[in-house]
Amino acid sequence: MDSYLIQVNGRGDHAPVLDVHLKTNGNSISLGKVKGRKPRWAVRASEMSKKTFNPVRAIVDSMKVEPNPKKAMISLSLGDPTVFGNLPTNDEVTLAVKEVLDSGRYNGYAPSVGYQSCREAVAAYYNCPEAPLKAQDVILTSGCSQAIELALAVLANPGQNILVPRPGFSLYKTLALSMGIEVKLYNLLPEKGWEIDLEHLESLVDEKTACLIVNNPSNPCGSVFSKSHLQKILAVASRQCVPILADEIYGDMVFADCKYEPIATLSTNVPILSCGGLAKRWLVPGWRMGWILIHDRRDIFGNEIRDGLLRLSQRILGPCTIVQGALERILQRTPPEFYHNTLSMLKSNADLCYAALSAIPGLQPVRPAGAMYLMVEIEMEHFPEFENDVEFTERLISEQSVFCLPATCFEYPNFFRVVITVPAEMILEACSRIQEFCEMHYQGAEGAQEECDK
Repeated sequence: MDSYLIQVNGRGDHAPVLDVHLKTNGNSISLGKVKGRKPRWAVRASEMSKKTFNPVRAIVDSMKVEPNPKKAMISLSLGDPTVFGNLPTNDEVTLAVKEVLDSGRYNGYAPSVGYQSCREAVAAYYNCPEAPLKAQDVILTSGCSQAIELALAVLANPGQNILVPRPGFSLYKTLALSMGIEVKLYNLLPEKGWEIDLEHLESLVDEKTACLIVNNPSNPCGSVFSKSHLQKILAVASRQCVPILADEIYGDMVFADCKYEPIATLSTNVPILSCGGLAKRWLVPGWRMGWILIHDRRDIFGNEIRDGLLRLSQRILGPCTIVQGALERILQRTPPEFYHNTLSMLKSNADLCYAALSAIPGLQPVRPAGAMYLMVEIEMEHFPEFENDVEFTERLISEQSVFCLPATCFEYPNFFRVVITVPAEMILEACSRIQEFCEMHYQGAEGAQEECDK
């Protein structure tokens, strides 16, 4: 019978040492000396988790205010077009998923980058002579957010920096900081319809700049860049040899008097990773179907970036297979009038909101050209009792039960963002309450000066 002998040696101030011998069939085998360890719990959150910070949640969660109980809450804060039920997706979209579900053919694992047939469908939908695409240029992802995450992860290393719009979607910073990537904010110009301050943008580029994020159409601004402005952006990227991560989730969601130009169709040499998905244009954000389109006609990315995206996609197994199976039909059969009707409703709401807010002393809305948002400047000198946009919007909730996001969430204080996907009657009621609020707190030049002098 085998026997085991464990001898503990130690004296004085030296830690005990386990001298382990294994005795088997009469032969003694030494397993060496193992330094003793007193077991203890030491579970700590990772450094990555500690670096992960969502400014929207941090600001909103700290707003400890109760809405006015005498007025029903109107939330103009959430960029989800499905919330109020007034913007359902098209029947063709729903039927496509039902058919796939009933078929039982898409219940298993898909390749990490998506089914080949689905990648072919996306490539065919977005292919054009100015920016040709094939299936191998498409990576399917779990929503546009994951597309952005993978694009950032493949382009930038810890210690490098990326160029991000201000005001801009907070996720860019959240993802970058969690990866140890520095964020440099370039300015957008409200007086020019939120065009990029190109001189400021170029001044931020250095040897550690990994990529430039261009969000068009914009969240939170609702702006749409002209062809000439996009060409100027590409000229900066070309001069500085900086690739572009194009967040185009609101692509084609532009109003009738404007034209959307995918930035890749204008690029002759700048390599671009374009991120998009079903969420906004097809009004199904919860279905989590996104994609990365790789535009690299000069072979600057080469195989390295493509291989990197493949490896990163293998960390999880990609987007929902049911939605993948429905993707070709969704792209091919959604009728044009569906898109037209959605945009007509958004344009009507944008016009209503812009006109109503323009008439309110102390507010300066910036007319949107697309997407689902409108930004409003607060002339803080006329509201001296509020320190900033966060206090302004907090009081708007507590007094009028209207919730708008303070633009501090987007690194742009003294503005707030309005979501224009709510029903028209709610837009009008919300604007009426905002007017009542502003009239109550507004002070003209003399009154504001007196308040400042106190």
